[in-house]
Amino acid sequence: MKIIKEYKHTGTGYNPYLITGQWQVAKLNWLDGHSLDQMDNMEVHRKTDEVFILLCGTAVLIASSQSDGKGLFEVIKMELGIIYNIPEGVWHNIAMEPDAQIIIVENSNTHLNDVEYTSLDNDIYCGLKQQINETV
Repeated sequence: MKIIKEYKHTGTGYNPYLITGQWQVAKLNWLDGHSLDQMDNMEVHRKTDEVFILLCGTAVLIASSQSDGKGLFEVIKMELGIIYNIPEGVWHNIAMEPDAQIIIVENSNTHLNDVEYTSLDNDIYCGLKQQINETV
C-alpha cells in the first residue's frame, strides 16, 4: 500500500485534486479568459479566504475594493513561492501567461458551492488591462 499520494494536473484550466472535509488544494494552469490580454470577469467567495502560490511562469493577481468587483483594482505581479491570500468577500481574478502554474488552497468544494461572478464591461477592462500591463 502506497502511503504518499501524488497529484498531477498537466492539462489546461482549474483542477481541484485533493478535497477533504474542510479544505481543498487545486492547480490552475492557463486557460482562455485568463490571459494577460483577455479577462472578462471577477469572482468572489463569501465563505472562504483563497490562497494562491505561483509555481512557475508569469501571473498577476487582481483584487477589487468595490463591492461589485468592477473598479478600484489592486494588481500584483506574483512572485515564485510567495503565499498570497485573498480574504473572503473580496472580488478577484488571475491574469496569466501560458507557462504559469498556480496552486490554490481554499475551503472544500468552493468551486461548486461558493463562487459568484461579475462581468467586466469594456471600459472597466481597458483600465484594468492598462494596470496589468504596467505591473508586468
